[in-house]
Amino acid sequence: MEPLTLARKVVVLGSTGSIGLSTLSLFEQSGAPVEILALTAGRNVERLIEQALRWRPQVAVIEDEAKLEALRDGLAGTAVRAAAGAAAVSEAAAMGADWVMSAIVGAAGLAPTLAAARTGAVIALANKESLVCAGPALLAIAKASGGSVIPVDSEHSAIFQVLQPDCAHRVARLILTASGGPFRAWDKAAMRAATPEQAIAHPNWSMGAKISVDSATMMNKGLEMIEASYLFATPEDRVDVVIHPQSVIHSLVEYADGSTLAQLGPPDMRAPIACAFAWPDRLPWPAPRLDLAAYGQLTFESPDLDRFPAIGIARESLRLGGGAPTAMNAANEVAVAAFLDRRIGFLDIAAAVAGTLERMNSLGDLTAANNDDAVEAAMLVDASARRIAAEVVAQKHRR
Repeated sequence: MEPLTLARKVVVLGSTGSIGLSTLSLFEQSGAPVEILALTAGRNVERLIEQALRWRPQVAVIEDEAKLEALRDGLAGTAVRAAAGAAAVSEAAAMGADWVMSAIVGAAGLAPTLAAARTGAVIALANKESLVCAGPALLAIAKASGGSVIPVDSEHSAIFQVLQPDCAHRVARLILTASGGPFRAWDKAAMRAATPEQAIAHPNWSMGAKISVDSATMMNKGLEMIEASYLFATPEDRVDVVIHPQSVIHSLVEYADGSTLAQLGPPDMRAPIACAFAWPDRLPWPAPRLDLAAYGQLTFESPDLDRFPAIGIARESLRLGGGAPTAMNAANEVAVAAFLDRRIGFLDIAAAVAGTLERMNSLGDLTAANNDDAVEAAMLVDASARRIAAEVVAQKHRR
């Protein structure tokens, strides 16, 4: 099989997280022709130093400015420049790479992703919040700059691969699959007592703590509904979710003629990363192969919106539009952090998000602009939502 020959200049935003690690692992295993311009991380300076010594980027950036000295010490004697701070992350994103992996977790990934989009790069998008908080603006900026956005979430990658551009106007439904997370079969009483350790023990995927908790609450699927609506210009009422515990079918597209197309594969994030890297070509690498006979059967069920209200909260946020998705995302980040710190219970996460949105909606504080000031507009809503969510969380903690 012929290898790829087109060399690409690459920036990896969030290189020390699970997606960043998978990206660099894919490059290692495939021998992909890449020149790493920049690697960025949030706080894990030790891993960033290891990666920088292996890949020798032009610059390594740690967002936590208190760790700049440690980064400089670790890179002493090399040609790799050390930098720190949120502004330095955005500068790295705008270095003029051909391909940028956007894998920073949370709203912190919004500004650097938009900075990369303005350069005309191909954005491999794993940062949900960039789409949730400023999806229309991000897509418009990328298009105007001559670049593109290719989703890396396995669900959106699946849709991207099977949605036929010439038949996009004939799409009846986008169907996102969900594993159901670790609490798929738990009753509400058991979920109420769930610990952070139980919540992050995902049955199929290896992910960071925050994303794993989002899977347990199914807020990840709510965020993905919003992403799908923006990415594929599909109204909210034509985006559905089905529980598929085996995580073999990653999503489906149903067409008006009754045909439903699906993308299948083992649960390994390197596969959608490879798709985003090489598209429209395919990257040869020693990928795990799908053995359907070994699975024996694939099963499906409808999501329980009573036990997993986050799906309904996200759908309502998408209906409201404006700043509602941004506020929902911010409130969820605050609530998940509080749960991981053991300040609130598992079921309090969705309740805190709903309470924040209710208060902000009553104040008329759910507006956001979809233009070149999208970062500023989204961050204003984000800051307001975080303040209110912190108050809601504090009230629940005192109970």
